[in-house]
Amino acid sequence: MIKKTLTLLLLLFAAASGSLLAQQAEELIYHPIQTSKDGNIIPWYNPDPAIAYDHNLHTIWNFWYNMRKDPNGLPYYMEHQVWNKEIDDPRGIGGDQFMMAISSWRLLYAYMGDEHIKANMLFIAGYYLTHGMSPASCKWPNIPFPYNTMIYSGVYDGDMRNGKDVAQLDKAGSLGLELVHVYKIKDDAIFLDYAVKIANTLAANVKSGDAGHSPLPFKVNVFTGKTVMLKPGATEGKLLDSGCYTSNLTPALQLFDDLIALNKGNVRAYKTAFAKILAWTKKYPIQNNKWGPFFEDVGEWSQTQINAMTCARYMMEHPQYFPEWKPQVKSIINWVHSNFANALWKKYGVVVTNEQSVYPVPGNSHSARQAADELLYGKLTNDTSYYNNSVRELNWATYAVDFDGKNCFPTDEPWLTDGYGDYIRHYLRAMATYPELAPVEDHILSSTSVVQQADYKGHLKKYLFNDLKGTDTNKVRLYYRTFDNEGIELIKLQVKPAAVLLNDKPLKETVDGGGYTWSPLEKGGVLWVRRKDGNRVLIAE
Repeated sequence: MIKKTLTLLLLLFAAASGSLLAQQAEELIYHPIQTSKDGNIIPWYNPDPAIAYDHNLHTIWNFWYNMRKDPNGLPYYMEHQVWNKEIDDPRGIGGDQFMMAISSWRLLYAYMGDEHIKANMLFIAGYYLTHGMSPASCKWPNIPFPYNTMIYSGVYDGDMRNGKDVAQLDKAGSLGLELVHVYKIKDDAIFLDYAVKIANTLAANVKSGDAGHSPLPFKVNVFTGKTVMLKPGATEGKLLDSGCYTSNLTPALQLFDDLIALNKGNVRAYKTAFAKILAWTKKYPIQNNKWGPFFEDVGEWSQTQINAMTCARYMMEHPQYFPEWKPQVKSIINWVHSNFANALWKKYGVVVTNEQSVYPVPGNSHSARQAADELLYGKLTNDTSYYNNSVRELNWATYAVDFDGKNCFPTDEPWLTDGYGDYIRHYLRAMATYPELAPVEDHILSSTSVVQQADYKGHLKKYLFNDLKGTDTNKVRLYYRTFDNEGIELIKLQVKPAAVLLNDKPLKETVDGGGYTWSPLEKGGVLWVRRKDGNRVLIAE
């Protein structure tokens, strides 16, 4: 009887263990799904999102930086859009691959202070400018080609779908904007000069637009000047002249705005172009949710989440241009939910986000974008209804990252856009919105300026000693320098600083005017630095 009872208990234990293992065996991309006690998804690496997100940022960057080179000596990511361990992928770059990388690296550099990140930004920008711009003599001069039609040529000369001589104008706006950022980091006029050239071409061709035509078309042949048409979609073809339409124009708005602020280039033309694009954006896509195409590998009309949410974030960051931004952004978010929500992992407490209408599959970068933007909306409006799913969506997207740092699109391949440039920035933006999502370490989470130099304790550069002359560097927790002499930084710190100096002068701890504010968290805290008449900040222990 004892043996039978023992055998029965062992069988029941084995069955229960088998059931448990079966539950644990469900994998999401690279890792078995982990859950909290209440069954909701948590990151695979660590149950603390802050630790897990930080781990992914470092792992992804290391993978990118150490990626192998092609036979012609260029890094693999300069010539391919998909990572392949065994062979070189036969496709060229993604249309926005370099712009997205520069966008993320700018934020990641401030967060980590790794000089290799800054150097990579400068390399990518410099190489693209010397190997990928349309001739100054053509009808659309000085704008970037989004694709290398001959993979190992080292030259970008066309479009993935439409071949040589074709450019995507929304990507030109994105590159121009990122060149302004690179200029502000490096203070090298060549980057600003090219940003001005791009802006001049775009501004000279901006139209007022209508329901079927955006102020700038999606694709053009730079030599003939003709718009390159897309295959109409099933429902949108009658309304929209495919190829003449894209709503991804907020990067161009920001480019014009930045150059106007710098008083560089044809400022009058930029103001006129800015006004036309802004008026069209308010009248059409924000009202009718016709967001249109973005991706280089799709040859037909498609509604895209990236266009919608890029506009939504721009609205939240520039409320002065959008008096009704709160209900309008909420409407855009709800539209995305209606059209791109993916409930396949709802049993784990999360609904994630599909990429676009012609490719309705969940995306790592798109889910991270949706999460970061909804967190920002919630923070600005005190609407907490999005918070839980947003964090779980970020948790879900961590599963795309393998142990070595390769980052795979959930049902596809390791795209060097979705997994890198258009991934990292969303986690950094989420941390800036909710510093609790950043690890209890010292990190610059955001700045209203561009951070030119960031040096954390233990990594102060020798060449900074002149800047810090007379300072005991052993007591320096963080030193940073910005482009602008006025601005605000949000910094996560392990402990409250002993002092904060702006251009060698102590700042006061105050909630009004220039100075700093310390807000303790359960672990560590948040330092707000409000600079006036200075761009060098020293944070002392």
